[in-house]
Amino acid sequence: MENKEVRIIELPRMRVAWTIGFGEGPEMLAWNKMMAWLKQHNLLETSPRMFGFNNPNPSAGSPNYGYEVWVTVGPDVQPEGEIGIKEFEGGLYAVARHTGSPEFLPGAWQNLLAWVEASSYSPAHHQWLEEHLHLPVVTQSPTQWDFDKMVFDLYLPVK
Repeated sequence: MENKEVRIIELPRMRVAWTIGFGEGPEMLAWNKMMAWLKQHNLLETSPRMFGFNNPNPSAGSPNYGYEVWVTVGPDVQPEGEIGIKEFEGGLYAVARHTGSPEFLPGAWQNLLAWVEASSYSPAHHQWLEEHLHLPVVTQSPTQWDFDKMVFDLYLPVK
């Protein structure tokens, strides 16, 4: 990964709504819960930032893992049902863009980590994040995604 492909960004403090999916395909479970809640409360109109990450990470021998999603919200938004609210402290990140199917995200993460290890930065311990910049819905079904048209920014914490 060339230097021009990685940006160093200070992510600000954010108030986020969050939920978790768990199972063999937790990303869709979590996003479908969040999207239904956002639509119900007309919050998609606010153009929130959308993030996700594994929680808990996959473990050897099990197809199940978790995926947590965050969506930025204002101070007036309250938790409800499976949607919680939390404050994220922010932090310094090395950021790289990934376009296309999420099945190639592990390789993109490995490339970003290799870039950080070869740079003057070192990995830090705050939350790794995937910012979902484009979540294209399949027109026939609002609970399905067109994975090949997805766009992500990968945020690797650095110091």
